Amino acid sequence: MAKKKILITGASRGLGLAISKRLSAEYELVLHASRPESFTSVIPGSTQLCADLSDPEQLGNFCKQLKKEHGDSLYGVINNAGVTFDNSLIFQPEKAIDTMIQVNLKAPVMICKTAMKIFSLNKRGVIINVSSVVAETGNAFQSVYAATKAGLIAFSKSLAKEAAALNEEHDIRVLSVCPGFIDTDMTRDLPQTEKDKYLKMIPSKRFGTAEDVAGTIEFLLSPQSAYINGSSIHINGGLV
Repeated sequence: MAKKKILITGASRGLGLAISKRLSAEYELVLHASRPESFTSVIPGSTQLCADLSDPEQLGNFCKQLKKEHGDSLYGVINNAGVTFDNSLIFQPEKAIDTMIQVNLKAPVMICKTAMKIFSLNKRGVIINVSSVVAETGNAFQSVYAATKAGLIAFSKSLAKEAAALNEEHDIRVLSVCPGFIDTDMTRDLPQTEKDKYLKMIPSKRFGTAEDVAGTIEFLLSPQSAYINGSSIHINGGLV
């Protein structure tokens, strides 16, 4: 029996790499990174697609390539790629604002548009959009980033309803996940005083791991989560 095929964006490091490793045994993976040299870890049996999602032309070509090369068998999409440029809004360059909106929101929307065309033909599919805890809590110096991540939650909820409205017989689910403070390169660079401040806010008394997120996504792709749809799943150790 052929393995189901899953696209993972931002798969070369951090959460994306952990998700890829977690899913590699069960699924056939199509892995995205901005450049070929970004892949420093090889996932056996995977396919690589490269595009700078901040470039509208490259994003368009990526979607066309995805449909052409994988449209007959794509089962799942994990929109994980994202960028942040932390800064006070009054000092935030317009280019940085445009890049966050393009990569964090428009790229997932366009990739989902392509996926929905594929899923409507295959009559099944799962989309998981990676949002963030700051989509609901907010965070100083991340106003634009938080706005893009909040947009992903609303987009996912709406697209889940839309998929059902278009054809009740199709088995298409759309979800979002909201990781909290996860032990990645981004959080490791925080000053210790900042880490201590956030740890005091987390009932679980630790930062999450990439494996915490990967395990949740593995479950959400599985038949055991078949009745979870349109939901925003929080992976944050109780942070509110």
